[in-house]
Amino acid sequence: MEIVIWLGAAVSLAGLAGLIWCILTVWKARRSGQSDTELRATIQRVVPLNTGALFLSVLGLMMVVVGIMLG
Repeated sequence: MEIVIWLGAAVSLAGLAGLIWCILTVWKARRSGQSDTELRATIQRVVPLNTGALFLSVLGLMMVVVGIMLG
């Protein structure tokens, strides 16, 4: 079950990296002085990726917990 723990940690870190990318993308868009319409378009493009990264992070943490419980 140790492999499940390490795979879960890797999946969770990938999700965390995705979340950080989403934060930085929106932060740069806000600081660049885009118009309201352009900013909305950027945020609408990032929201599904943000949700997917959050799901990936949660899935990885669930794998870690299951690995610990079964190990």
